[in-house]
Amino acid sequence: MLTWIIVILVVLWALGYFGPNVFSGFPKTGNVIHTLLVIALILLILRLLGIA
Repeated sequence: MLTWIIVILVVLWALGYFGPNVFSGFPKTGNVIHTLLVIALILLILRLLGIA
């Protein structure tokens, strides 16, 4: 379950980061991109440590 959350967050981050460059109608997300990336990294670290 946690793996899927990490994958979804990374995909959303990638869409937010590359989306406006690829699709002109895609909205710019600003700091949301970095927030998603930090949450995904924290979840990945917790999983590797065996806490979550």
